[in-house]
Amino acid sequence: MSSKSAELVKYALDTNIFIDAFRDDRAAAALDAFLRRGLVTTFLHSVVVQELRAGARARKDVLLLQRAIFTPFERRHRVVTPSAAAFKESGRILAALAAREGADAVRGNRSLANDTLLAASCREGGLTLISSDADFDRIRPLLVGLRVVKPWP
Repeated sequence: MSSKSAELVKYALDTNIFIDAFRDDRAAAALDAFLRRGLVTTFLHSVVVQELRAGARARKDVLLLQRAIFTPFERRHRVVTPSAAAFKESGRILAALAAREGADAVRGNRSLANDTLLAASCREGGLTLISSDADFDRIRPLLVGLRVVKPWP
């Protein structure tokens, strides 16, 4: 077996994966099953941390996020933070999207800005992003080497 085929695939989970799990018992069971078999090669991205934390307003939700999601990844040193190069690449992608789709398609769209940063950082780190967000279909042609898969690989 070649070293390339023996290499483990590393994953990052997009925010929508967690939101779906919070809202739907079957999605939660699927996420749990994936993490049981793939936790050692799965990372939490700091962009996802930001988005999840921004959506948690009640104290009980904040505590649940910290205990159930943030702490396990933090304890394992599996939180990915974008580099300066990823921020620069994210800006390039946003400019290309604005040129291709019009400035209004990009201007003020925090979710798209976060998605381009997540994509650039995942590509840079060799992570395959698990997401059901269609924005990555827009981003992928502008970021050679980006790997995005639908749940569940």
